[in-house]
Amino acid sequence: MRRKILVVDDEVAIVKVLKDRLEIEGYEVLTAYDGAQGVEIAQKELPDLIILDITMPNMDGLTAARLLRNQPETSQIPIVMLTAHGQESDEKAGYQAGAIRYFTKPFSTRQLVREIKSLLGEEGKVS
Repeated sequence: MRRKILVVDDEVAIVKVLKDRLEIEGYEVLTAYDGAQGVEIAQKELPDLIILDITMPNMDGLTAARLLRNQPETSQIPIVMLTAHGQESDEKAGYQAGAIRYFTKPFSTRQLVREIKSLLGEEGKVS
């Protein structure tokens, strides 16, 4: 069974790049364009991992991460923050909200995929 990854970002280009790359790696990719939609999809689909932006309409990524962490069915899903917010205080806030990794934009898709595989226990070759 293919692993599911939820990508939540309001930047359509970022979502497309990640979706295309992760599908090449064999993942099923779900997408959302704001935090509220991301939380809703996560609750329904229970992905294996969530990639979450911080600045989005309707609900920011920090609020979404906290909501996901406080719900039993989604509390253990790994959350990777992927954001333009690169200050140390932003990173700290991301970890406090529930992220287990924090990447800043611009980012290396290769490095991100390597980290995702590591988090999902799928060490090995990255395409």
